[in-house]
Amino acid sequence: MRYIVTGGAGFIGSNLADTLAQHHDVVIIDNLATGRRENIEHLLSHPRVTFIEGSITDLDLLMEVFPGADGIFHQAAIPSVPRSVKNPLASNEANVTGTVSVLVAAKDCGVPAVVAASSSSVYGDTPVLPKHEGMVPNPLSPYAVTKFADECYGKVFSDLYGIRTVFLRYFNVYGPRQDPKSEYAAVIPKFVTRLLAGKPPIIYGDGEQTRDFTFVADVVQANIKAMESDARGAFNIACGRRISLNQLASTLMEIIGTRCDPVYEAPRAGDIRDSLADITRAREAFGYDPRYPVEEGLRHAVAWFREGA
Repeated sequence: MRYIVTGGAGFIGSNLADTLAQHHDVVIIDNLATGRRENIEHLLSHPRVTFIEGSITDLDLLMEVFPGADGIFHQAAIPSVPRSVKNPLASNEANVTGTVSVLVAAKDCGVPAVVAASSSSVYGDTPVLPKHEGMVPNPLSPYAVTKFADECYGKVFSDLYGIRTVFLRYFNVYGPRQDPKSEYAAVIPKFVTRLLAGKPPIIYGDGEQTRDFTFVADVVQANIKAMESDARGAFNIACGRRISLNQLASTLMEIIGTRCDPVYEAPRAGDIRDSLADITRAREAFGYDPRYPVEEGLRHAVAWFREGA
């Protein structure tokens, strides 16, 4: 098979491209705005992998690359709530205009399926737990709005043009290749790198907010199983368990072998209080089966950061 991975030099996209390249031809498209060349350096000489540096908003480029593809794994985005709060126009351009461009090119080039990254942020801060796909979305940030808009476009393209579209609502993905250096880095790489440097983790709020953390290998599994199925629509992709940020900090300290008191700062705008997924629909539709409990996943992540990432 020949697959396209947009955002394939990013955290999730590069892990996905790694697995796909074991059995398929893979074309990676990434403008390296948030992706990193070092994530795919080992793939650049791979006989089944082609890397194209370019933007998903460049429709002419997509129209050149998409013909003959068996499916698109659409991972490209500006993946940050705080960044979207600071610059909603940039997030909209990358996440909405980019996704519509991918869908248009897929339609015009006869690509049968698009499996795309969505986000648990579409649920907002509704108190009902666990979150399930039948809930009414309530986005609280521009980033969350862009992801819900993407899902709506996906449904319309599926209904009108017959493209099979799947949108995977990721819950707090973590693991190797996650960038800890960005101003907008996610909580786990920030915690890990500070603890490895002998510094206390910084927690925004009281630390009792909870998250359903998902190891990146489980997200890769979900993408491939969704592509190989006949599923359509939106699906939660998570571990199906939650821990507080205080518990997360404590667990990481145990793994790393250090002890310190976290630093607490004011909550951030757009952040939700609690997150927990019902993953029944993904299990039933394409056999999604998360295999990494959070402590095991954290050990893999810490080992990768310790190696000098």
